[in-house]
Amino acid sequence: MPSLIIAVAYLLGSIPFGYLVVRFAEGADVRATGSGGTGATNVSRKAGKWAGITTLALDAMKGMAAVLIAQWFAGTNEHLAWLSAAAGFACIVGHVFPVWLKFRGGKGVATGLGVFFVLAPLAMLCTVATFFVVFKLTHYVSLASIIGTLSLPMYVVMFQFFGVIKNNQTALPVSLAASAILIVWMHRANISRLMGGTESKFK
Repeated sequence: MPSLIIAVAYLLGSIPFGYLVVRFAEGADVRATGSGGTGATNVSRKAGKWAGITTLALDAMKGMAAVLIAQWFAGTNEHLAWLSAAAGFACIVGHVFPVWLKFRGGKGVATGLGVFFVLAPLAMLCTVATFFVVFKLTHYVSLASIIGTLSLPMYVVMFQFFGVIKNNQTALPVSLAASAILIVWMHRANISRLMGGTESKFK
């Protein structure tokens, strides 16, 4: 059963909402635009703000759904925390490497938002606030995403230390670390452009 749940989470993450939204709205392949990803920012550049918002919402919802499905099937299983965390990470991997698009998807930010909104809601709210502060100051979505991603594990550890998050198991930190490494790695081209001063700002 755990293997099946993780496989379902990966396939759920693989649903290429950004690709489908742009196909429906513009009849085009979003991967031929901008960064070549299927995430909300690239969708916005190709098909407009509302298409981007729709993609963001759908990508986040599939992350939430993957964790909630894992929790529902696991029930009171002693490995609930690990199964939920693994399903969340599998969903992010599915978004980044979707089987339906020859393993070429997005960067995992919106899907990670959904995953960790279920697993660590208070820490995720702080992360969202961090994202918006950085974006407001710089207008770089990529920089805000990277800093937000790196801030989430720190918020979780802080809340665990002060007892705000009662679950002190290692499942959540391990899943966070793996997800953060993957998401930041997917931004490696953005990091190069930021360092070179050629990254595009999002107005």
